[in-house]
Amino acid sequence: MATCLLRVGRFTSIDSRSLFVSTASFSSSFSSPSSSGKSKTGKKLTDRLSSVIDAVNDRKLPPELRGQHNNVRSETDMINVVEQRIWHSMEEGQFENLPGKGKPLKLDTNPHADPAEDTLYRILSKNGCAPEWVELNKEIRSKISEWRKSLKKAWATKCSGDHSEWVESTEALKSQLREINDKVFRYNLIVPFGRQMFGLKWEKELGYLEEK
Repeated sequence: MATCLLRVGRFTSIDSRSLFVSTASFSSSFSSPSSSGKSKTGKKLTDRLSSVIDAVNDRKLPPELRGQHNNVRSETDMINVVEQRIWHSMEEGQFENLPGKGKPLKLDTNPHADPAEDTLYRILSKNGCAPEWVELNKEIRSKISEWRKSLKKAWATKCSGDHSEWVESTEALKSQLREINDKVFRYNLIVPFGRQMFGLKWEKELGYLEEK
């Protein structure tokens, strides 16, 4: 047991989940009903391993939140600590005289974008062109706006009691909806990751009109 504790103490970062598993296995090995002495020894070892886990996790926290084992620490506590440090830094003037202060931001390049794509977009921008997905996005949004106006107009005829015209309009509207969704599908294939858009759903669009 001493050897196990020494090995645990050498690590600076411990996976709590795996350590809990090992703790459970140790405790189960010492919990045999045939020997109460072994059970007590296993419980002591479990408590010591749990204290090691708490100590390691405590060192990962900011100094302001350490040593508060009985308090529930949430993400909000971490955010509050960060905000307090920012305010203290501002009061101490650590944000003064920073490199580039008072100068316009350089927005010609995007440091987070792929260099090849960033170069391509800058070339297109200089020549007055936009990437295909940008143009397609504008087209889709325009068609969705027109389609919803037509749907609203057709819905008004239904509410007025003209069901025959509503039936005729729904066939054309559903066909247009499929065309729009086809463009959305194509758009999602070529657009950069994280900028995908959702297609239209007939039942959902009708639900919006019913709520109004």
